[in-house]
Amino acid sequence: MRPTLTLLSPAKLNLFLHITGRRPDGYHELQTLFQLLDWGDWLGFTPNNTGHISVTSPGLDIPPRENLIFRAARLLQQGSLGVDITVDKRIPTGGGLGGGSSNAATTLLALDKLWGLALGTSRLQTLGANLGADVPVFVAGHTAWAEGIGEILTPVDLPPRWYVIITPSCHVSTGQIFSHLQLTRNTSPIKMAAFFEGYSRNDCQELVRRLYPDVDAALAWLGQFTEARLTGTGASVFAGFETEAEASDVLQQLPHQWHGVSARGLNQSPVAASLN
Repeated sequence: MRPTLTLLSPAKLNLFLHITGRRPDGYHELQTLFQLLDWGDWLGFTPNNTGHISVTSPGLDIPPRENLIFRAARLLQQGSLGVDITVDKRIPTGGGLGGGSSNAATTLLALDKLWGLALGTSRLQTLGANLGADVPVFVAGHTAWAEGIGEILTPVDLPPRWYVIITPSCHVSTGQIFSHLQLTRNTSPIKMAAFFEGYSRNDCQELVRRLYPDVDAALAWLGQFTEARLTGTGASVFAGFETEAEASDVLQQLPHQWHGVSARGLNQSPVAASLN
């Protein structure tokens, strides 16, 4: 049976990441700018009335309790509502590109539509926050400035830009980075205008470079062409270009040991566009 609904679940970049403090509950206060991309995973949804939920992704075997797609579906499930979900995974796991969070948000949005729940964006964002801090921005479906622990979102329209994204073959532990004694946690908050004037960085980047030589090498290589940055806690790194041709030219020179893609920045999520 062909899926009733097929959606692109987009990746994201953190164009910068400032850690401005740490709360008593252990969560970090931050500032970041989430840039949505026109590249990601493809999710297919076929609803059923048997109450059965299945998630099929060739080559990716995640137990249901750890699978954010399955957990998102269970959050919305009522009565005999069910769904068979297929996943064509393109976003590298553990790269800081938001694949799991995007998949969870896409599932919430798709099933809200297919199951006729009409919960609305705000309610879905609240539910999504239980699955991960980045889920609400994907539910909102717009490139956004984020503050607090990432839950205070201000939509931003950015000019067209293309990105080269490289993912070294290593897994960076987010928990290790955020608990590390040498992590910068006292960056002063900035205004949005300061970002556009070039006053920003990723506070995790130098620590990750020291701990993960493969990330350091990827940043050094990409930095030959223009400024390169880590996204989130990595391991993926990126650089922005004015045109698709410039990005493609850099990607063609990519050393064979790294996986890389070029993608266009989007202001609106393709999920929102498909469901409206």
